[in-house]
Amino acid sequence: MAEASTAAGKLNAEVAVVGGGPAGLVCAVALKAAGVEALLVAPAAEPDHRTTALLAGSVAALTRLGAWQACRPHAAALCAIRIVDDTARLLRAPEVLFTAAEIGLDAFGHNIENRHLLAALEARVAELGIPRIAAAALAVKVADDAVTVAHASGEARVRLAIGADGARSLCRAAAGIASRRRTYPQAALTLNLAHARPHDGTSTEFHTESGPFTLVPLPGRRSSLVCVLRPEDAQRLAASSDAALAQEVERRAHSLLGKMTVEPGRGLFPLAVETAASIARGRIALVGEAAHVVPPIGAQGLNLGLRDAAAIAEIVAAARRQNRDVGAAAVLARYAAERRADVESRMVAVDLLNRSLLTDFVVAQGLRGLSLYLVERIGPLRRALLREGVAPRAAPQPRLMRGERV
Repeated sequence: MAEASTAAGKLNAEVAVVGGGPAGLVCAVALKAAGVEALLVAPAAEPDHRTTALLAGSVAALTRLGAWQACRPHAAALCAIRIVDDTARLLRAPEVLFTAAEIGLDAFGHNIENRHLLAALEARVAELGIPRIAAAALAVKVADDAVTVAHASGEARVRLAIGADGARSLCRAAAGIASRRRTYPQAALTLNLAHARPHDGTSTEFHTESGPFTLVPLPGRRSSLVCVLRPEDAQRLAASSDAALAQEVERRAHSLLGKMTVEPGRGLFPLAVETAASIARGRIALVGEAAHVVPPIGAQGLNLGLRDAAAIAEIVAAARRQNRDVGAAAVLARYAAERRADVESRMVAVDLLNRSLLTDFVVAQGLRGLSLYLVERIGPLRRALLREGVAPRAAPQPRLMRGERV
């Protein structure tokens, strides 16, 4: 890779993507596809048994980037979403079924195990010959004209660092960006399981007093589970035997999918929401959990991060074509402005949904029930909400999410 000069020395690339999760890998591949010199600073991904429900826009982006073909055999289409009020409260919401066909889609998206998604993206990084430092960043330092990323084998200098390095982001700290974190009295137990009955492409979300209990289809007679509970209950359930856990999951699912068998690999995560005060400052742009941590509710977290990655890649590519400094303040300001509405609206929506389940305030329970009743009864309202959930219109969508070139 040709090195460019700055006042303080030579650049190893124009952009460094720090972090090798799905958002970071998508960002690196998108930049390469747009002809931007990008360096990936990330060790090989660790085993991850969690799953991600990729919405239609994310699938379109992966298709454009050449990664979806490898993902498709491992993904299950989400053709319908069922919401069941499983609380014992006085005011309960009606059961609601949403179908993708209502808005002219074959599926709302696809659910895939993260290990298969990461493998497909890692393969594209290798196929495209993206330069990579296969080690974690040790330090990030910002200067007026460049960013220096230190790693085990030395350091790299770039005009822009894209922080895809998670909730404890070195890039965010280097930019002096504060974050606000709020915890919930909940923890999420995640696992995959096999079951006797077919899911028919339907994701089922039981709303309980402790949070959502959500079964999402995987290929075959398999599903992923996100079970949100009080922390002590989640820990107790996570520590139980496979047989006892399978029996309890089947009970909580009201035997909807028949007898269940728990697969290896359980995750237990405290629920919290965290938001960076800014997603771009001082030659650093943040994507994914470096910018915002969202509870695993409503399939918003990773899809939000992938939209971040698509947006910054598109904005950087446009600046590069105009021979502008890709790390300039104006470039970062455009990124922050374009992502604000999408990020804020998703964070608020997830927080409100979660709090509406936890509250004992009868009026709030009634409003939640009334909202679902209206959505179930009023077709245009239901379809508008479905379209907004799959392809948000509250903010401009990156070209990649429409299946277009960066």
